[in-house]
Amino acid sequence: MANNINSLIMKVGDLPPLPQVAQKALSLIRNPNSSMADLAEVLMMDQGLTSTVLKWVNSPFFGLSQPVSTVQQAIVFLGQNTLQSLVLAASISTYLYRPVPGYELDRGDLWKHSIGVATGAQFIAKEFGPALAEEAYHAGLLCDIGKLAFEMIFREVDISKVNWQGKSFNDLEFEIFGLDHARMGAEMAKRWKLPESLQKAIEFHHQPDQAGDYIKVASSVHIADVALTMLGVGIGKDGLRYNIDPLAFEVTGWSLERLPELFNLIIDQLVAAEEFIGIVVKP
Repeated sequence: MANNINSLIMKVGDLPPLPQVAQKALSLIRNPNSSMADLAEVLMMDQGLTSTVLKWVNSPFFGLSQPVSTVQQAIVFLGQNTLQSLVLAASISTYLYRPVPGYELDRGDLWKHSIGVATGAQFIAKEFGPALAEEAYHAGLLCDIGKLAFEMIFREVDISKVNWQGKSFNDLEFEIFGLDHARMGAEMAKRWKLPESLQKAIEFHHQPDQAGDYIKVASSVHIADVALTMLGVGIGKDGLRYNIDPLAFEVTGWSLERLPELFNLIIDQLVAAEEFIGIVVKP
């Protein structure tokens, strides 16, 4: 499998990099011995991230009475968990927001799907505690990142001639590449030096029963992904052709009957995401 992944990477070109400043900042946030001063110093090395953090904390979303003018103040106000999510989302937003024609996704479709899955997964996983809820948000945000590595090759496939017969893009990925976008996404997370827990949750978000110690987060992402698919957000050509793993509902304590609750939450968050994307992605 490793050789297959390496050959695919060579074929599609270099994987999108996670900026070094973002990697360093995320590493500091995860390090309990680091200080806010250390984090502020790293963030200020990247003008784009500095601008994004300040724009976001001063946006109408927070409704502050007094503007925040320094990164240090922003860190104190936002807190490490929110800041971690913001840095990660801002770092990959340009990649996720672009059109993905190989999957028949228009500009912004993959971003909306990703932010919706992230929000839904975080909401489902909150019953497992704040740490796993935050992990679920990040895994949801990145769960389809592997599509960016595959889509250039998919552009060469005449999808109109594909005999779907209940197939999903996952099935087509296996036929063409020998692995799916979830496995490729896990490899990208590994090369970005993201935690193993994130790698495994991304890899098994369609098969949470195989996630082992990370089944709670993978199951949360799986259910949120199902919800976004049902809402028709960022699903591409293959529509609703995805299998639901009942074990994910058993692990999380959720059920199909509770999905409307998730729909309402996700729809509200997608409205907020439009404001966020206006800050971090140039028109």
